[in-house]
Amino acid sequence: MFPTLIETWFNWVLDWGYLGVIILMAMESSIFPVPGELVIPPAVILASQGGNMSFTGIVIAGTIGSWIGSAITYWVALAIGRPVVMRYGRYFLMPPAKVESAERFMHRYEAGGVFFARMLPVLRYLISIPAGIIRMDFLKFSNLTIAGALIWCWVLAALGDKVGKTLSPEQIAALKAGKGVEISSLIQAVKSEALWIMVAVGVVCALYFVAMRLISAKKA
Repeated sequence: MFPTLIETWFNWVLDWGYLGVIILMAMESSIFPVPGELVIPPAVILASQGGNMSFTGIVIAGTIGSWIGSAITYWVALAIGRPVVMRYGRYFLMPPAKVESAERFMHRYEAGGVFFARMLPVLRYLISIPAGIIRMDFLKFSNLTIAGALIWCWVLAALGDKVGKTLSPEQIAALKAGKGVEISSLIQAVKSEALWIMVAVGVVCALYFVAMRLISAKKA
């Protein structure tokens, strides 16, 4: 089922351009399991071979989509409240344990947590829930979300640009034709190149969290 979904998502980008990127990244920032790593890099690879999209345009579209998905999740969480989320969230890939983990993260790291959560798996879509529940200022939430999403989308776009340079003209042509075999090969190439980027992002986030703990300990 998952390979079929990947092929479908790829074709959305192929057929709809920026709109496809916005929709998929909005889904990634809400409750739908759409990895941004499988959206932005392929879009950049396609854009590098001509067409109506550009590197900068894709980064902006991805950022807009991320904000839309996060904003929707924020307002839904604010409207329905914590009891409803805890009771029914499991039916929408948000079991109580994950929600509580996001709440602890939010309370511990506050504004910085919203920013860095945009670059971390799982927390990327969960962090909007506690932000909405505690009624965090929406403008502040939006600014932090946009800043974090912009950096994350740029990182993914740079990854796509790097992977695209390793592909042959024949592979690019097959991708534009939407051939499933080449799409699977592309995903494997992105995953192999993404490892070092994920490690680098993880190190930056870890340094921030360590610094926050040291500051908290000093205040205590």
